[in-house]
Amino acid sequence: MHRTALLASAAALVAGALAWPAEAAPATFVHPGVTVSQGQLDFARTKVNAGAQPWKGAFDRMLASKYADLNRTPKPRAVVECGSYSNPNYGCTDEREDAIAAYTDALAWYVTRDERYAKKAIQLMDAWSAVITDHTNSNAPLQTGWAGSTWPRAAEIIKYTYPGGWSNSGRFATMLRNVYLPEVINGSNSNGNWELSMMEAAVGISVFLEDKTSYDKAMAKFRTRTAAYVYLASDGDLPKTVPSQNLDTRAKVVAYWQGQSTFVTGLTQETCRDLTHTGYGISAISHVAETSRIQGQDLYGTDVGERLRQALGFQARYELGTAVPSWLCGGSLKPGLGPVTEVGYNALHHRLGMPMTNTQTLTERNRPAGSNNLFVAWETLTHGDNPS
Repeated sequence: MHRTALLASAAALVAGALAWPAEAAPATFVHPGVTVSQGQLDFARTKVNAGAQPWKGAFDRMLASKYADLNRTPKPRAVVECGSYSNPNYGCTDEREDAIAAYTDALAWYVTRDERYAKKAIQLMDAWSAVITDHTNSNAPLQTGWAGSTWPRAAEIIKYTYPGGWSNSGRFATMLRNVYLPEVINGSNSNGNWELSMMEAAVGISVFLEDKTSYDKAMAKFRTRTAAYVYLASDGDLPKTVPSQNLDTRAKVVAYWQGQSTFVTGLTQETCRDLTHTGYGISAISHVAETSRIQGQDLYGTDVGERLRQALGFQARYELGTAVPSWLCGGSLKPGLGPVTEVGYNALHHRLGMPMTNTQTLTERNRPAGSNNLFVAWETLTHGDNPS
């Protein structure tokens, strides 16, 4: 290649490396304000108590799940050790599921006002905050991101809506600050779903801690990673990249995108891996965007919202069974997107009126959405057609 062409190619790759400035944290944090707001909780409660669908069905499914069992015994560990694909699994499933159970109980408390659920959520959170000191092994950052995304959702609801009080909320905050936040705040150069989940945890923890510095740092990393995770035609010939990864040749970018060399709007960095991991990334994007909106900065009207809308629509098309063309992932996709569409669909379509035909079809087909048993839970209940 001619030297001038080489320089132009290098310049294009450098231009594709993107770093966002820090986003301003709110002057005053809104509580409850992690993924679900007071207004959304009130809307869901009103609909459930009126027997309206799909919210009543979603609530019934939640209450019938193992996560709402008032006889659940927490299983905390001092050190949670998670290897690749949670092998070994020393406390990984227990931690994630206890966190989901705490969130489930917090939602059940809010809807029913049965304080047994609030007390159970507190029991679960107190059990872990009394014991855990570290996450270890190769999946520690991702595990911390998953559990660390769920704990603040539960804690926000209990701390700010349960009048019975939570005497150990300070210890829980210390756990989030000392055990979870340091593991996630600096991000990851692994597949994009890792850093997106880690930033979801960092943003949620920062809201609970009212830590503006960490909130700004996490939000800046989130903006950079989201732009590098979902491709838009306006990005140019190649996807955006995260500067620290040094993806400075086309070959490196293609390899990182699972061997995919044709880039089209809505494609994600992990589409050709499988739709399950892609769903993890999409879910984290929607959760952070929702938390940001609650905290006063609506990212849905920025490139974040457009990337989310396009990613949902692209993945939904193939999850619904559209034939995979030969240029896409060698003509074969692994389905399994998961219950991850409600938050983004509600914000972009139901609230902002954007067209999302494929996402609407998939969302309505999958209602009431349950849990992926990792960090997603009960989003038809909390976000289904929710205008608040």
